[in-house]
Amino acid sequence: MQRVVVTGLGVVAPNGNGAHEFEAALRSGTSGIRAQPKLAELGFGSRVAGVPQGVDALVEKHFDEELQRAMNASQRYAAVAAIDAWRDAGFARPNPGDDAVDWDSGAVIGTGIGGMDTIGAKVVPLTDAGNVRRLGSTAVEQVMASGVSARVSGLLALGNQVTTNSSACSTGAEAIAIGLERIRRGSALRMLCGGAEGDSHYIWAGFDAMRVLCRTHNDAPELASRPMSASAAGFVAAAGAGVLLLESETSARERGARIYAEVAGAGINCGGHRGGGSMTAPNPEAVRRCIRLALDDAEIGPAQVGAINGHLTATSADPKEVASWAGALEAAPGRLPPITSTKSMIGHTLGAAGAIESIACVLMLSGGFVHPSINCEDVHPAIEEHADSIPHTALEKPDLDVVVKAGFGFGDVNACLVFRRWHARS
Repeated sequence: MQRVVVTGLGVVAPNGNGAHEFEAALRSGTSGIRAQPKLAELGFGSRVAGVPQGVDALVEKHFDEELQRAMNASQRYAAVAAIDAWRDAGFARPNPGDDAVDWDSGAVIGTGIGGMDTIGAKVVPLTDAGNVRRLGSTAVEQVMASGVSARVSGLLALGNQVTTNSSACSTGAEAIAIGLERIRRGSALRMLCGGAEGDSHYIWAGFDAMRVLCRTHNDAPELASRPMSASAAGFVAAAGAGVLLLESETSARERGARIYAEVAGAGINCGGHRGGGSMTAPNPEAVRRCIRLALDDAEIGPAQVGAINGHLTATSADPKEVASWAGALEAAPGRLPPITSTKSMIGHTLGAAGAIESIACVLMLSGGFVHPSINCEDVHPAIEEHADSIPHTALEKPDLDVVVKAGFGFGDVNACLVFRRWHARS
């Protein structure tokens, strides 16, 4: 099989846009969660969210006015992140008038909710009011879930497989696993992989109604996302996009590309809504199996794992997740590798979470550090035996060699990825 490496990163996150800005925020433990007056106006219980800043300027820089009007929030985030990843890998954005197609490059860019913002703001009210004609010619391409990947394919003339996956909160990680397999078997040289989610009260309303969003820190947004904390009170809604350019090692080396890391393995499964699993909760056995599937695929033993980037949402599932990591890695108390949650700084970006957090993993590997998991000084009692494994400030780890990332989504679906420092082999 082809070895698969990461040669480009593109990220639009609540605490930083672009890999350089995002890494600086991760190292410093900077929160991107802010008060959202619109949520207060609408009577939401949770009135904070992680929303990327400065995106309008990026969109204006990248796209003409006609294209800007054709994209909703998730497409804007996905398009900016994908172009940044493409350029970061050393490729030029093709001229729109050029008919050449890149048959060796494709995209798997997922979304959890899709065009709900367009449906809520335009399709439903205009349709109910009898003003269908006012929807415009781009309503369908904004509403369809595959719009995020289709948009990117048009911008970059991608001719290989282009698709959108949707597996709730495991979407972004699953997209990377799908791209990994396609390159491994020689069906593509390069795949842009990741996820995107828009910022909209229409997207977040159902979660607020479920009372799974944090309501206890509306006056202190930066403290609201509290994974692994005893005072965790629900996750914080968020938006953004993360896209990684995955490439065969052979292709990357032939063109002298910078290689951030290797995608060494992946595991995907479902708990079948049994053994404690349900539409909204993971089956712990399935979680453990998924982690081991990824390690086995990477031919890496549990003892080789240097750090964990968990799903860890700041809900009651956190203690069970940590226990599953300890079980899968055969780690006794005090022996669990450093475990951190990117969501502590950016909130839960739903379908984009696994991708943005995978970028955090790659940056930690290439930069030799583990970012902090903020707001959990009061570690949950059920996690206390592993408290020493939770970094509250950035850990410098120049010898960091393996980071494991997992996403566990609604529907009892799981995805796990193993990232490894790239070592050239003859």
